[in-house]
Amino acid sequence: MATQGTPLVPLSDTDLTADAALQRPWRMRDALSRFAGQLEAFLAASGFDRGPWLVVAFAAGIGSWFFLSQPWQWIAAASMATLLSLASQTQWKGDDRHAHLRLAVTAVGLAFAIGIAIIWARSEMVGAEAIDRPSLMQLDARILERDEQPSEDWVRLVLATRDAEAGRPIKVRVNVPLEHDLAALDEGARIRLRARLMPPSAPLLPGAYDFARSAWFDGYAATGSLVGEIEIVEASQGEDGAIARLQRRLSSHVRERLEGSSGSIAAAFASGDRGAISEADEVAMRDAGLTHLLSISGLHVSAVIAAAYFIALKLLALWPWLTLRIRLPLVAACVAAGAGIGYTLLTGAQVPTVRSCIGAVLVLIALALGREPLSMRMVAVAAGVVLILWPETLVGPSFQMSFSAVIAIVALHNAKPVRDFLAPREEDWARWFGRRVITLFVTGIVIEVALTPIVLFHFHRAGLYGAFANVIAIPLVTFISMPLIAIALLFDVAGLGAPVWWLAGQSLDLLLVIARTTASQPGAVKLVPHIGLGIVLLFVVGGLWLALWRGRARLLGFAPACIGAILLVQSAAPDVLIARDGHDVGLVDTAGRLFLLKDSPGSYAQENLIELAGTEAKPRLMTDWPQARCNADFCSVPIERSDRTWHLLVARSDEHIDERALAAACEKSDIVIADRWLPFSCRPRWLKADRRFLEDNGGTAIYLGDERIETVGAYQGDHGWWMATSSQ
Repeated sequence: MATQGTPLVPLSDTDLTADAALQRPWRMRDALSRFAGQLEAFLAASGFDRGPWLVVAFAAGIGSWFFLSQPWQWIAAASMATLLSLASQTQWKGDDRHAHLRLAVTAVGLAFAIGIAIIWARSEMVGAEAIDRPSLMQLDARILERDEQPSEDWVRLVLATRDAEAGRPIKVRVNVPLEHDLAALDEGARIRLRARLMPPSAPLLPGAYDFARSAWFDGYAATGSLVGEIEIVEASQGEDGAIARLQRRLSSHVRERLEGSSGSIAAAFASGDRGAISEADEVAMRDAGLTHLLSISGLHVSAVIAAAYFIALKLLALWPWLTLRIRLPLVAACVAAGAGIGYTLLTGAQVPTVRSCIGAVLVLIALALGREPLSMRMVAVAAGVVLILWPETLVGPSFQMSFSAVIAIVALHNAKPVRDFLAPREEDWARWFGRRVITLFVTGIVIEVALTPIVLFHFHRAGLYGAFANVIAIPLVTFISMPLIAIALLFDVAGLGAPVWWLAGQSLDLLLVIARTTASQPGAVKLVPHIGLGIVLLFVVGGLWLALWRGRARLLGFAPACIGAILLVQSAAPDVLIARDGHDVGLVDTAGRLFLLKDSPGSYAQENLIELAGTEAKPRLMTDWPQARCNADFCSVPIERSDRTWHLLVARSDEHIDERALAAACEKSDIVIADRWLPFSCRPRWLKADRRFLEDNGGTAIYLGDERIETVGAYQGDHGWWMATSSQ
C-alpha cells in the first residue's frame, strides 16, 4: 500500500558532499572532546606531582628562547602559550569533567611564556655589547673581581672601565702574569694599565664552546692580557670583596700546609678555588668520571650541612635544661642551614653550590617539620630559584649535569624496590654494609647513564668507568678527606694541624691514584663526534618522564630514550671541519682519522678539531691524504662518499694567485675553502667557504654523504652575542 505525502527523492552527489561538510566540524569536535576526556582520565589517574612539571615548562620556555632565532618568534611562542592558557580557561570554565586538564594546560602555558619573558629580560639587562675589534687600549679601571689562576701562571682581573672610542662604560677581563706585583690588586682598587683586548669569540665550530654567549651574560665586552706595568691610582679600601679575599686567604693557607696536587685539591674543597689544579689532574679526574668532586656541589655542601647538624644536635643534647624546653632538631637545622649558607658564600656561590644549598636547606626544613626530606618537589624548588635568578645557566653544562644527577638520585631512591632494599631490618653489620655498597654502585651507574648524553653533547667525550671509581672516591672524599681538612683547619688555630694535614694529603693522594689509574685503563674514555640537540632532547624528555611520572605510564619514557640511543650510535663525524677564521681545516676519512691543514699540537683549534671529529688517533697532515695534490698555495683533495667523488680545493697561503688560474681551479672543484676573500670569478660547483662566507656563518661542518652543511650562525639568530660577533 502506497504511503501518501511528499515522494522520496534520491539525494544527489552534491547534496551528499554538502551534508558531509556540515557534519565534519561536529565530528572533529566530538573527536577532540573524546581526546580531551581521555587526557583528563589519564591525568586524574596518574597522581603525579604537578610542581616539578611547572619548573620543566618554565625551563622549556627559557630553552625555546635560545633555540628560536628571531624576536618575532619569541613573541609568537609566548603569545601562543598564553592564548592556549586563556583558551583552556574559557573552554572548560566551570566544567569539572576537565578540571585536571584545564589546570595543566593553564599552568604549563603560563610557565612556558614566563620562561621566555624572564630570559629575554635577563639578556636585555645584563648583556654587554662587545668592542668593535681587537685593540690595544689604555685603561683607567676599577677592580671588580680577582680570580687566582696559579696553574696558568696568571691572575684574572675583572675591571670596570670605559671604551674611549665608543664613549661607554664596559666590563673587561684581563690576565695579569704572576711575575707582577699583585699585592695591591684587590677588589675596589683603581688602576691604570695597557691591555691587548679581544671581543669575546664565537664558537670555533658547530658544537664547540660558545664563549661569546657566556661573556654576554657575564657582562664582558672584551677579554685580553696585560701589556707593560700596572699603576695603582687608588688602593682598595677593603670594603669590597671581603668574602673573595677571605676565600683567597683560605686557599693560600691550605696550599701552604699541603704542597703539590693534593694541596690544590684540598684548597678546592675548602674554598672552591680550583685555579691551582693542574691541567693533567683536571684531565685525569674528568676521564675517571670524578670531576664532580672538584666542583663545590651537592656532595660537599651536604657533607658540611650534615656534619654541622650532627655536631649541633649532639652538643645541644648535653644541655638537659635546653633539651627539655625546645625541639633540638629545629635548632640543629638552623645551625646547619647557617653553616651551609656560609660555605656556599665562601666558595663563590656557583650554580651547583647554590642549588645544593637550597636543596639542603629544604631538607632541613622538612626534617624539622617531620616531613619527607628527599623529594622531587625539593629539587624543583631549587631549580626554579636558580632559573629565576640566572636563567641563562639552563644551557650550560653545570646546571644540566648537577640537576640531572640529583634528579637521578632522588628518582632511584624513591623507587619502591630501592626503598625496600634499604629498609631497616635485623641483620649483621656485614650485610648492612654490603647493601649500602651495592646501592652506592647502582647509584653511580644510574648517574653515569643520566649524565652521559649531556657530557657527550658538551664535551664530546665521557669516562666509561666512572661508576666503579665513584664507589671508592665518594666515600673517601665525604667521610675521610673533607672531615680531615675541616679538623686540620680547626687545629691550625692552635698550631696543631700538621699531623692532620698529613693524613688529609694521604687521602687526597689516594684520590688522585684512583683517578689516574681509572683514566689510564684501555677504553676508559670514549670520544664521539658532535651530537645534535635533538638527540639530547630525546634523552632529556625520556629521563624526565621516567623520573617525574608515576605508575606504569612512566615506562613510556624509555621510548624517546631508546630512540635517542639509536640515533646516538648512528651519529657520524663531519667529513669536513672548517674553523671560524678558515685558518684551520680538518678532513675525516671513513676510518675516522683526522687530517689537518696545519699541524699545531696543543693549540685550541686543533683540540677542538680532534674533539668534534670524535677521533682518538693521532691527527695527520692533509698532505698525507690519499691522492691529495698540494703545492705551497693550495691542496686539491678528492673525497669519496656515497658513490661520488667530491673535489676540495683548500688554500694554504695568502700569496697572490692569478685570477684566471684560480677561476679555472674553482670551476673543477665542488668545495673551495680559504681564509681570505676569493674573487667572484671563483665559482665552485657547490660551496665557496671563503672569508666572506665564514664571517657571515662562522665555523662550518660539512656532511658530504647527506650533502648537508651545519654552521655556527645557523643556531644563533638575532641574539645579542652573535649579532655583536658577526658584525666585527
